[in-house]
Amino acid sequence: MTSDILARPGLGTVVVGVDASPTARTAALWAAAEADRRGSPLRLVHAADTDRRALFAAAETVDAVREAGRDLLLDTARAVQDRYPEVAVTRELSRQEPVAGLLAAAGRYGTLVVGPRGLGGFASLALGSVSLGVVSRAGVPVIVVRGDGDRPETGTVTAAVKGASDLGWLLTAASEAQARKASLRILSVWNVLAHIGTVATMLDDLDDIAHARVHEVKELADAVRQTFPGLIVHHRVETATSTPGLLVEASAHTDLLVMGSHHRALGVGPALGRVAHTVLHHGHCPVQIVPPDFAAPAPPR
Repeated sequence: MTSDILARPGLGTVVVGVDASPTARTAALWAAAEADRRGSPLRLVHAADTDRRALFAAAETVDAVREAGRDLLLDTARAVQDRYPEVAVTRELSRQEPVAGLLAAAGRYGTLVVGPRGLGGFASLALGSVSLGVVSRAGVPVIVVRGDGDRPETGTVTAAVKGASDLGWLLTAASEAQARKASLRILSVWNVLAHIGTVATMLDDLDDIAHARVHEVKELADAVRQTFPGLIVHHRVETATSTPGLLVEASAHTDLLVMGSHHRALGVGPALGRVAHTVLHHGHCPVQIVPPDFAAPAPPR
């Protein structure tokens, strides 16, 4: 791993999806706090899907939907500015369906914030189709606001890494920790069951793999410390038989859990693995998914 000091990534404008659900209101207020920490604007987006509705609904119905969307955005903006008066808030009523509307609003450098589920689907679902669709398709970081909003802050951001290839998105996690004046905990889960019978056939092989993982994670931590000299960085490799289970447990003791997405097998866009899916469905805190190639402009020094 290079010893050169890398560029610190920017965090960009915060874009949050708004509908009339309680989880969306919680996400909007969380996004406002995030924008306040970053010193960035906040964009409230309600995707009314009126382009599609116009194909089968009367014009009066479409107008009513748009008017309800404007009222919702205005009400949410008032709630946000009552609590965070210094945050610059803009409102956008999108004509597109929710996933496409949110992706378009975020552009290339924004951060998307969504609740775990909106008004559609079943209330028993842990993660709604819009939230999952946004996370699966976004080329920018997405934060799904899970957990109890009234939980005391821990002063920690946790990044779940595998190895050296995670350095790019790990720097975004470091920027998040710096914005919060929090420490960064780099956590890697070494699942011995994932290696038995594949790349490892003997105990000595397993020992070598474990030592290699520890060395890679230490190098990641060193690279972050070089890039963010004032940031407190802890790193740890933990052994577990269930990687998602350990990460879900870790999410109960951190303010934000950050993970990287992966390239699709056919090379078209990012994809979510089993571990990310599980954490998004069962995590106890907001979960941020960062695409592997995301690189926002560095903030001015």
